[in-house]
Amino acid sequence: MVFRAGRIGRPGLLGTVARTAVVAGTARATANAVDRHAQRRATESQAYAAQQAPPPPPQQYAQPVPSPAETESADLVGKLHQLGELHASGVLSDDEFAAAKRQLLG
Repeated sequence: MVFRAGRIGRPGLLGTVARTAVVAGTARATANAVDRHAQRRATESQAYAAQQAPPPPPQQYAQPVPSPAETESADLVGKLHQLGELHASGVLSDDEFAAAKRQLLG
């Protein structure tokens, strides 16, 4: 029977390095699992918050329709402005301008 003389109780350098690698690998694997779990929880929390948020108000795409009075008023102002320009440029005389204005306002 052959007995090998070796160190008992204290590992050698290679044993210490191996043990350190195992501990570090286990710690990294555990940290990765915790990170994945936290990320999954955050994603679920965001999805839940998005479901609970009230929907945005509907957007109105149609332009408001002006009332007939607004349309007539804008049209009348435009015509008076056009008459004023014709009078200022000399196309209409004072009498013609006054008659056309009376007819519009009439």
